[in-house]
Amino acid sequence: MSGVTDLSPVGDHVRLGDLGEHAILEHLLRPRYGGVRGFGDDCAVLDASEGLRGELVATTDSCPTPLVTILGETDPYHAGWLLATINLSDLAAAGATPLGLVVNYTLPKTTTAGEFRRLLDGVDDCTAMHGTKVVGGDLRDGPVRQLTATAIGRCVPGSRLGRAGAEVGDRLLLVGSPGYLWSYALLVEEQARLPESFVAEIRKRACRPMAQVTAGRTLATAGLARAAMDVSDGLFPTVRSLCGANGLGARVTTDIHLDEALVDVCKQSGLGRFELAQAWGDWTLVVAVRPQDVELAKKTLAGEGVAAQEIGTLVPREEGVSLDDGETTELWEGIAQERFSPSSWHGGDLPKLITEVLGRRAG
Repeated sequence: MSGVTDLSPVGDHVRLGDLGEHAILEHLLRPRYGGVRGFGDDCAVLDASEGLRGELVATTDSCPTPLVTILGETDPYHAGWLLATINLSDLAAAGATPLGLVVNYTLPKTTTAGEFRRLLDGVDDCTAMHGTKVVGGDLRDGPVRQLTATAIGRCVPGSRLGRAGAEVGDRLLLVGSPGYLWSYALLVEEQARLPESFVAEIRKRACRPMAQVTAGRTLATAGLARAAMDVSDGLFPTVRSLCGANGLGARVTTDIHLDEALVDVCKQSGLGRFELAQAWGDWTLVVAVRPQDVELAKKTLAGEGVAAQEIGTLVPREEGVSLDDGETTELWEGIAQERFSPSSWHGGDLPKLITEVLGRRAG
Protein backbone atom coordinates (compact mmCIF):
# COMPACT_ATOMS: atom_id res chain seq x y z
CA MET A 1 0.00 0.00 0.00
CA SER A 2 1.32 3.43 -0.90
CA GLY A 3 2.82 5.47 1.94
CA VAL A 4 1.89 8.74 0.22
CA THR A 5 -0.77 10.74 2.05
CA ASP A 6 -3.23 13.21 0.59
CA LEU A 7 -1.00 16.04 1.74
CA SER A 8 2.47 14.73 0.98
CA PRO A 9 4.16 15.67 -2.33
CA VAL A 10 5.54 13.07 -4.72
CA GLY A 11 9.18 13.58 -5.62
CA ASP A 12 10.46 12.88 -9.11
CA HIS A 13 12.54 9.93 -7.88
CA VAL A 14 9.54 7.93 -6.57
CA ARG A 15 8.68 4.90 -8.69
CA LEU A 16 5.12 4.48 -9.95
CA GLY A 17 5.17 0.92 -8.63
CA ASP A 18 5.68 2.32 -5.13
CA LEU A 19 2.75 4.72 -5.47
CA GLY A 20 -0.14 2.66 -6.77
CA GLU A 21 -2.93 3.75 -9.07
CA HIS A 22 -4.84 5.87 -6.53
CA ALA A 23 -1.81 7.94 -5.55
CA ILE A 24 -0.80 8.39 -9.20
CA LEU A 25 -4.29 9.65 -9.96
CA GLU A 26 -4.44 12.03 -7.02
CA HIS A 27 -0.89 13.33 -6.95
CA LEU A 28 0.30 13.23 -10.57
CA LEU A 29 -2.80 13.38 -12.75
CA ARG A 30 -5.42 15.35 -10.79
CA PRO A 31 -3.17 18.42 -10.30
CA ARG A 32 -2.67 18.46 -14.07
CA TYR A 33 -6.04 17.38 -15.46
CA GLY A 34 -8.46 17.86 -12.56
CA GLY A 35 -10.03 20.85 -14.29
CA VAL A 36 -10.87 18.86 -17.41
CA ARG A 37 -14.60 18.21 -17.57
CA GLY A 38 -15.28 14.55 -16.81
CA PHE A 39 -11.91 13.92 -15.13
CA GLY A 40 -12.09 10.60 -13.29
CA ASP A 41 -15.04 9.32 -15.31
CA ASP A 42 -14.85 6.42 -17.73
CA CYS A 43 -15.68 8.57 -20.76
CA ALA A 44 -14.08 11.79 -21.97
CA VAL A 45 -16.22 14.86 -22.61
CA LEU A 46 -15.48 16.82 -25.78
CA ASP A 47 -16.06 20.55 -25.86
CA ALA A 48 -17.12 21.30 -29.43
CA SER A 49 -17.07 24.98 -30.36
CA GLU A 50 -20.52 26.50 -30.37
CA GLY A 51 -22.00 26.64 -33.84
CA LEU A 52 -19.29 24.43 -35.36
CA ARG A 53 -21.07 21.68 -37.24
CA GLY A 54 -19.67 18.99 -39.46
CA GLU A 55 -18.22 15.52 -39.46
CA LEU A 56 -16.40 14.09 -36.47
CA VAL A 57 -13.19 12.25 -37.34
CA ALA A 58 -11.00 10.09 -35.12
CA THR A 59 -7.60 8.46 -35.46
CA THR A 60 -5.50 6.27 -33.20
CA ASP A 61 -1.78 5.58 -33.29
CA SER A 62 0.95 4.23 -31.06
CA CYS A 63 4.30 5.91 -30.56
CA PRO A 64 7.38 3.89 -31.57
CA THR A 65 10.81 4.51 -30.10
CA PRO A 66 11.56 8.06 -31.28
CA LEU A 67 14.63 8.33 -33.49
CA VAL A 68 15.85 11.16 -31.28
CA THR A 69 16.17 8.64 -28.43
CA ILE A 70 18.77 6.80 -30.50
CA LEU A 71 20.42 10.17 -31.09
CA GLY A 72 20.92 10.57 -27.34
CA GLU A 73 17.74 12.50 -26.50
CA THR A 74 16.45 10.19 -23.77
CA ASP A 75 14.09 12.65 -22.04
CA PRO A 76 10.57 11.06 -22.02
CA TYR A 77 9.29 14.51 -23.01
CA HIS A 78 10.20 13.76 -26.63
CA ALA A 79 8.16 10.53 -26.70
CA GLY A 80 5.17 12.41 -25.29
CA TRP A 81 5.51 15.16 -27.89
CA LEU A 82 5.85 12.63 -30.70
CA LEU A 83 2.80 10.65 -29.52
CA ALA A 84 0.65 13.77 -29.80
CA THR A 85 2.20 14.81 -33.14
CA ILE A 86 1.61 11.43 -34.76
CA ASN A 87 -2.10 11.53 -33.98
CA LEU A 88 -2.66 15.23 -34.69
CA SER A 89 -0.94 14.85 -38.05
CA ASP A 90 -3.68 12.45 -39.17
CA LEU A 91 -6.27 15.07 -38.22
CA ALA A 92 -4.29 17.60 -40.25
CA ALA A 93 -4.56 15.38 -43.32
CA ALA A 94 -8.34 15.30 -42.83
CA GLY A 95 -8.51 19.10 -42.59
CA ALA A 96 -9.93 18.77 -39.08
CA THR A 97 -9.89 20.99 -36.02
CA PRO A 98 -8.67 18.92 -33.03
CA LEU A 99 -11.21 18.56 -30.21
CA GLY A 100 -9.14 16.46 -27.85
CA LEU A 101 -6.70 13.63 -27.31
CA VAL A 102 -7.45 10.45 -25.34
CA VAL A 103 -4.27 8.75 -24.15
CA ASN A 104 -3.38 5.21 -23.10
CA TYR A 105 -0.11 4.61 -21.26
CA THR A 106 1.35 1.25 -20.30
CA LEU A 107 4.41 1.89 -18.12
CA PRO A 108 6.81 -0.31 -16.15
CA LYS A 109 6.45 -0.06 -12.38
CA THR A 110 10.05 1.17 -12.25
CA THR A 111 9.07 4.37 -14.09
CA THR A 112 9.70 7.31 -11.77
CA ALA A 113 7.26 10.12 -11.08
CA GLY A 114 9.75 12.50 -12.67
CA GLU A 115 9.87 10.45 -15.88
CA PHE A 116 6.07 10.27 -15.92
CA ARG A 117 5.79 14.02 -15.47
CA ARG A 118 8.16 14.62 -18.37
CA LEU A 119 6.11 12.30 -20.58
CA LEU A 120 2.95 14.19 -19.64
CA ASP A 121 4.72 17.53 -20.22
CA GLY A 122 5.58 16.49 -23.77
CA VAL A 123 2.02 15.48 -24.60
CA ASP A 124 0.50 18.56 -22.96
CA ASP A 125 2.92 21.04 -24.55
CA CYS A 126 2.39 19.55 -28.01
CA THR A 127 -1.39 19.51 -27.77
CA ALA A 128 -1.38 23.09 -26.47
CA MET A 129 0.75 24.19 -29.42
CA HIS A 130 -1.88 22.70 -31.72
CA GLY A 131 -4.82 24.28 -29.92
CA THR A 132 -6.16 21.25 -28.10
CA LYS A 133 -5.64 19.18 -24.93
CA VAL A 134 -5.79 15.77 -23.32
CA VAL A 135 -9.42 15.00 -22.41
CA GLY A 136 -9.14 11.50 -20.97
CA GLY A 137 -7.19 8.28 -20.93
CA ASP A 138 -6.08 5.09 -19.24
CA LEU A 139 -2.98 4.08 -17.29
CA ARG A 140 -1.73 0.59 -16.56
CA ASP A 141 1.50 -1.18 -15.66
CA GLY A 142 3.37 -3.56 -17.92
CA PRO A 143 6.86 -4.88 -18.61
CA VAL A 144 7.60 -2.36 -21.41
CA ARG A 145 6.48 1.17 -22.19
CA GLN A 146 3.66 1.42 -24.72
CA LEU A 147 2.15 4.78 -25.62
CA THR A 148 -1.06 5.09 -27.61
CA ALA A 149 -3.48 7.93 -28.21
CA THR A 150 -6.73 8.64 -30.02
CA ALA A 151 -7.27 12.09 -31.49
CA ILE A 152 -10.75 13.39 -32.24
CA GLY A 153 -11.47 16.28 -34.55
CA ARG A 154 -14.24 18.02 -36.39
CA CYS A 155 -14.37 19.11 -40.02
CA VAL A 156 -16.37 22.01 -41.41
CA PRO A 157 -19.35 20.59 -43.34
CA GLY A 158 -18.32 19.35 -46.76
CA SER A 159 -14.62 20.01 -46.21
CA ARG A 160 -13.27 16.70 -44.90
CA LEU A 161 -10.22 15.51 -46.80
CA GLY A 162 -9.24 11.93 -47.52
CA ARG A 163 -6.82 10.16 -49.79
CA ALA A 164 -9.34 9.94 -52.64
CA GLY A 165 -10.72 12.85 -54.65
CA ALA A 166 -7.81 13.81 -56.91
CA GLU A 167 -7.77 13.78 -60.72
CA VAL A 168 -5.27 13.62 -63.57
CA GLY A 169 -3.47 16.93 -63.89
CA ASP A 170 -3.75 17.87 -60.23
CA ARG A 171 -0.54 19.14 -58.70
CA LEU A 172 1.07 17.70 -55.60
CA LEU A 173 2.09 20.16 -52.89
CA LEU A 174 4.52 19.27 -50.13
CA VAL A 175 3.34 21.24 -47.09
CA GLY A 176 5.86 21.89 -44.33
CA SER A 177 9.65 21.80 -44.15
CA PRO A 178 11.22 18.37 -44.74
CA GLY A 179 14.63 17.08 -43.75
CA TYR A 180 15.11 18.24 -40.16
CA LEU A 181 14.98 14.91 -38.33
CA TRP A 182 17.52 13.13 -40.49
CA SER A 183 19.72 16.22 -40.77
CA TYR A 184 20.04 16.04 -37.00
CA ALA A 185 20.92 12.33 -37.31
CA LEU A 186 23.68 13.20 -39.78
CA LEU A 187 25.00 15.90 -37.44
CA VAL A 188 25.03 13.50 -34.49
CA GLU A 189 26.82 10.93 -36.65
CA GLU A 190 29.32 13.68 -37.54
CA GLN A 191 28.66 13.37 -41.25
CA ALA A 192 28.29 17.16 -41.24
CA ARG A 193 29.21 20.07 -38.99
CA LEU A 194 27.41 23.39 -38.53
CA PRO A 195 27.69 26.35 -36.15
CA GLU A 196 26.10 25.59 -32.78
CA SER A 197 23.19 28.00 -33.34
CA PHE A 198 22.17 26.09 -36.48
CA VAL A 199 22.58 22.73 -34.75
CA ALA A 200 20.37 23.92 -31.89
CA GLU A 201 17.59 24.94 -34.27
CA ILE A 202 17.79 21.66 -36.20
CA ARG A 203 17.75 19.72 -32.93
CA LYS A 204 14.68 21.64 -31.77
CA ARG A 205 12.82 20.94 -35.01
CA ALA A 206 13.83 17.25 -34.88
CA CYS A 207 12.73 16.78 -31.27
CA ARG A 208 9.52 18.78 -31.56
CA PRO A 209 7.98 18.23 -35.00
CA MET A 210 4.77 20.12 -35.68
CA ALA A 211 1.72 18.50 -37.25
CA GLN A 212 0.38 20.66 -40.10
CA VAL A 213 -3.02 21.13 -38.45
CA THR A 214 -3.42 24.79 -39.44
CA ALA A 215 -2.38 24.10 -43.03
CA GLY A 216 -4.71 21.14 -43.48
CA ARG A 217 -7.68 22.98 -42.01
CA THR A 218 -6.97 26.12 -44.02
CA LEU A 219 -6.72 24.31 -47.35
CA ALA A 220 -9.78 22.18 -46.61
CA THR A 221 -12.10 24.98 -45.52
CA ALA A 222 -11.00 27.15 -48.46
CA GLY A 223 -11.78 24.33 -50.89
CA LEU A 224 -8.21 24.37 -52.21
CA ALA A 225 -7.33 20.73 -51.48
CA ARG A 226 -8.85 17.71 -53.21
CA ALA A 227 -6.98 14.95 -51.36
CA ALA A 228 -4.30 14.79 -48.69
CA MET A 229 -2.12 12.44 -46.69
CA ASP A 230 0.50 13.03 -44.05
CA VAL A 231 4.06 11.89 -44.62
CA SER A 232 4.42 9.40 -41.79
CA ASP A 233 6.41 6.68 -43.56
CA GLY A 234 8.31 8.70 -46.16
CA LEU A 235 7.50 10.59 -49.34
CA PHE A 236 7.48 7.57 -51.65
CA PRO A 237 4.86 5.49 -49.80
CA THR A 238 2.76 8.64 -49.33
CA VAL A 239 2.67 9.46 -53.03
CA ARG A 240 2.19 5.79 -53.90
CA SER A 241 -0.77 5.53 -51.52
CA LEU A 242 -2.40 8.68 -52.87
CA CYS A 243 -1.99 7.35 -56.38
CA GLY A 244 -3.48 4.00 -55.40
CA ALA A 245 -6.49 5.62 -53.76
CA ASN A 246 -7.23 7.59 -56.92
CA GLY A 247 -6.25 5.07 -59.58
CA LEU A 248 -3.53 7.39 -60.85
CA GLY A 249 0.21 7.67 -61.35
CA ALA A 250 2.50 10.57 -60.51
CA ARG A 251 5.52 12.35 -61.90
CA VAL A 252 7.55 13.81 -59.02
CA THR A 253 10.42 16.26 -59.33
CA THR A 254 13.73 15.64 -57.61
CA ASP A 255 14.28 19.42 -57.43
CA ILE A 256 12.96 19.86 -53.91
CA HIS A 257 13.68 22.93 -51.79
CA LEU A 258 15.26 22.53 -48.37
CA ASP A 259 16.04 25.20 -45.81
CA GLU A 260 19.54 26.60 -46.24
CA ALA A 261 21.18 24.89 -43.26
CA LEU A 262 19.88 21.52 -44.44
CA VAL A 263 21.33 22.08 -47.91
CA ASP A 264 24.71 22.51 -46.21
CA VAL A 265 24.19 19.22 -44.36
CA CYS A 266 23.46 17.51 -47.68
CA LYS A 267 26.60 18.88 -49.31
CA GLN A 268 28.84 17.82 -46.44
CA SER A 269 27.36 14.34 -46.14
CA GLY A 270 27.31 13.60 -49.86
CA LEU A 271 23.53 13.45 -50.20
CA GLY A 272 21.23 15.05 -52.71
CA ARG A 273 18.42 17.27 -51.41
CA PHE A 274 15.81 14.83 -52.62
CA GLU A 275 17.40 11.93 -50.73
CA LEU A 276 16.96 13.87 -47.49
CA ALA A 277 13.53 15.28 -48.33
CA GLN A 278 12.00 11.89 -49.10
CA ALA A 279 12.72 10.55 -45.60
CA TRP A 280 10.14 10.41 -42.83
CA GLY A 281 9.92 12.11 -39.46
CA ASP A 282 9.05 15.74 -40.20
CA TRP A 283 5.25 15.26 -40.38
CA THR A 284 4.66 17.17 -43.58
CA LEU A 285 1.58 16.78 -45.79
CA VAL A 286 1.21 15.88 -49.46
CA VAL A 287 -1.85 17.60 -50.88
CA ALA A 288 -3.47 17.32 -54.32
CA VAL A 289 -4.50 20.72 -55.69
CA ARG A 290 -6.06 21.83 -58.97
CA PRO A 291 -3.47 23.43 -61.30
CA GLN A 292 -5.26 26.78 -61.17
CA ASP A 293 -5.25 26.74 -57.35
CA VAL A 294 -1.55 26.09 -56.77
CA GLU A 295 -0.41 29.70 -56.38
CA LEU A 296 -3.40 30.65 -54.25
CA ALA A 297 -2.82 27.63 -52.00
CA LYS A 298 0.86 28.52 -51.56
CA LYS A 299 0.02 32.17 -50.88
CA THR A 300 -2.67 31.21 -48.39
CA LEU A 301 -0.31 28.92 -46.50
CA ALA A 302 2.45 31.53 -46.54
CA GLY A 303 0.01 33.83 -44.76
CA GLU A 304 -0.16 31.21 -42.00
CA GLY A 305 3.62 30.95 -41.86
CA VAL A 306 3.65 27.50 -43.49
CA ALA A 307 6.04 26.56 -46.29
CA ALA A 308 4.66 24.75 -49.34
CA GLN A 309 6.19 23.73 -52.66
CA GLU A 310 4.93 22.03 -55.79
CA ILE A 311 6.62 18.65 -56.18
CA GLY A 312 4.77 16.87 -58.94
CA THR A 313 1.76 16.13 -61.11
CA LEU A 314 -0.80 13.34 -61.04
CA VAL A 315 -0.84 11.42 -64.31
CA PRO A 316 -2.76 8.47 -65.80
CA ARG A 317 -2.20 5.23 -63.91
CA GLU A 318 -0.43 3.52 -66.79
CA GLU A 319 2.42 6.05 -66.54
CA GLY A 320 3.26 4.77 -63.09
CA VAL A 321 5.02 6.69 -60.30
CA SER A 322 8.19 8.26 -61.64
CA LEU A 323 10.92 10.76 -60.80
CA ASP A 324 11.82 13.67 -63.06
CA ASP A 325 15.25 15.26 -62.66
CA GLY A 326 14.60 17.85 -65.36
CA GLU A 327 16.30 15.84 -68.07
CA THR A 328 15.08 12.27 -67.73
CA THR A 329 12.17 10.46 -66.16
CA GLU A 330 12.54 7.06 -64.52
CA LEU A 331 10.47 4.72 -62.39
CA TRP A 332 10.60 5.73 -58.72
CA GLU A 333 11.77 2.80 -56.64
CA GLY A 334 11.63 4.61 -53.34
CA ILE A 335 12.18 3.54 -49.77
CA ALA A 336 9.14 2.79 -47.63
CA GLN A 337 9.10 2.26 -43.88
CA GLU A 338 6.29 -0.20 -44.45
CA ARG A 339 4.94 -2.04 -41.41
CA PHE A 340 5.28 -5.83 -41.27
CA SER A 341 8.15 -5.63 -43.74
CA PRO A 342 11.97 -5.69 -43.45
CA SER A 343 11.97 -1.87 -43.49
CA SER A 344 9.45 -1.52 -40.64
CA TRP A 345 10.78 0.93 -38.04
CA HIS A 346 11.96 -0.69 -34.82
CA GLY A 347 15.00 1.45 -34.08
CA GLY A 348 18.52 0.07 -34.36
CA ASP A 349 22.09 1.11 -35.05
CA LEU A 350 22.36 4.70 -36.29
CA PRO A 351 24.80 4.21 -39.20
CA LYS A 352 22.68 1.31 -40.47
CA LEU A 353 19.50 3.37 -40.12
CA ILE A 354 21.01 6.23 -42.11
CA THR A 355 21.86 3.77 -44.87
CA GLU A 356 18.38 2.23 -44.86
CA VAL A 357 16.39 5.46 -44.65
CA LEU A 358 18.45 7.79 -46.83
CA GLY A 359 19.10 5.16 -49.45
CA ARG A 360 22.84 4.95 -49.23
CA ARG A 361 25.64 5.48 -46.75
CA ALA A 362 26.21 9.17 -46.19
CA GLY A 363 29.74 10.53 -46.17
